[in-house]
Amino acid sequence: MSEPLNRRSRLITQGIERSPNRAMLRAVGFTDADFDKPIVGVANGHSTMNPCNAGIQPLADRAVAALREAGAMPQTFGVPTVTDGISMGTEGMKYSLVSREVIADSIETAVSSQCMDGVLAIGGCDKNMPGAMIAMLRMNVPAIFCYAGTIKPGCWKGQALTIVSSFEAVGAFQAGKMSKEDFEGIEKNACPTTGACGGMYTANTMSSSFEALGMSLLGSSQMACPDPEKADSVAESARVLVEAIRRDLKPRDIVTRKAIENAIALIMATGGSTNAVLHYLAIAHAAQVPFAIDDIEAIRRRVPVLCDLKPSGKYVATDFHRAGGVPQVLKMLLKAGLIHGDALTITGQTLAEALANVPDTPRADQDVIRPFDRPLYSQGHLAILKGNLAPEGAVAKITGLKNPAITGPARVFNSEDECMAAIMADKIKPGDVLVIRYEGPKGGPGMREMLAPTSAIIGKGLGESVGLITDGRFSGGTWGMVVGHVAPEAFVGGPIALVEDGDSITIDAHRQLIQLNVDDAELARRRAAWKPPAPRYTRGVLAKFARLVSSASKGAVTD
Repeated sequence: MSEPLNRRSRLITQGIERSPNRAMLRAVGFTDADFDKPIVGVANGHSTMNPCNAGIQPLADRAVAALREAGAMPQTFGVPTVTDGISMGTEGMKYSLVSREVIADSIETAVSSQCMDGVLAIGGCDKNMPGAMIAMLRMNVPAIFCYAGTIKPGCWKGQALTIVSSFEAVGAFQAGKMSKEDFEGIEKNACPTTGACGGMYTANTMSSSFEALGMSLLGSSQMACPDPEKADSVAESARVLVEAIRRDLKPRDIVTRKAIENAIALIMATGGSTNAVLHYLAIAHAAQVPFAIDDIEAIRRRVPVLCDLKPSGKYVATDFHRAGGVPQVLKMLLKAGLIHGDALTITGQTLAEALANVPDTPRADQDVIRPFDRPLYSQGHLAILKGNLAPEGAVAKITGLKNPAITGPARVFNSEDECMAAIMADKIKPGDVLVIRYEGPKGGPGMREMLAPTSAIIGKGLGESVGLITDGRFSGGTWGMVVGHVAPEAFVGGPIALVEDGDSITIDAHRQLIQLNVDDAELARRRAAWKPPAPRYTRGVLAKFARLVSSASKGAVTD
């Protein structure tokens, strides 16, 4: 391979003056012929702690072999991960969003310190994807993301299961609506294989959107982790990356404003997670692309929901993959003029070129992907709400609801734990609007996901009759009358800090409105009396995050 292929790594491999560096590389397998090859990092998110990442090591091994075959010198390093499904509802969940920044910092540190020529990242759980992408865009060396794959659905008494089935079962069992046999059967059968949570939750949302972004291979994101095609896709990704290094095709050449708009359109069409709003604001920041929360609302209004996927729909990711997956949806959006076909992809092709052989319409023998003239919903599902309760904006997921509007009395809680206790004690009534505050990026800190309380609400049969707003986040598995990412957050004195029990609150997705129905004079009186609480953490990674992190309306970034 010619010398220009290792533009960066030759800084540490060339010449007599670099002899100690070369000696260390010989110790890990370099020979004379290898010093002219590009050094490619394999960012390995393998972890035995969770099914999302437990299947990664064989994929990393396949990537290493394919990189060697393509003429590169792969060097593997580990990347930490947080398992949201395990930490959910605990103090550990405060580390989830923090891990996005830790992952980005880890990859940037490893690749940049060793002058690597490119990086192939393999991840499975929610923050692996945005963390890796942020790092790739910061470093701007040729890169590709490989998703570890989705889990296969579990089954109990003929019912398809995902991890959210277990969370919802908690509320149903406690409410006396489910037998102990079914409760235990769901828990034992919800996660039958390795792979990330199987609905269009955050991991599958972000991985599928990376296809639209141009940073992952088309068709790769919804494969099941244990299936041979997943490993084959990783090997092909490795070959594509080496060619990108040859062409000096870098992430910021690909991740443009058009590419980000394509990714958001795909998220809307597939019914993806609210977390995508937060992550794409951060990705745009890393790419130095002007992109704001209001831009997401503009895309929502013109893109229909085409896919009937969990959590608010019927099907799981493996069903979506069999039905044609992301390439099929992208081709439909392209034909309708809703995405930019001239956006570049990691293969060097434009998106339109890469989709040339995909049918214009979905197959008639499936109903996971709806025809364009018969969408599930005529507009996207992730609505940006504003009002006196969220001047900077908030995010509502409005699919699966008969009427996404409610006005009711506030039930105020200063933590997720307080709210969960009230739900489980049957203290929440139809018509209530729950307010969970001091769970924002700074206040939590870490902006915990509220899957436990929202699932308990669903399990108790209150999903259509109770509202919930928070300055925290929601899991991709959440559905119902819920509004998250309320900004400014309570910890910095946002209006959500001024709400009192019994106040009237309106959530109206039709009008993109979140309103505290209290007059300005009273709010001014409360603001004058409000005092910021003491930080919950004063040392360690959570304290550092709290000091650095921006508003959720800016992506909760730390740089």
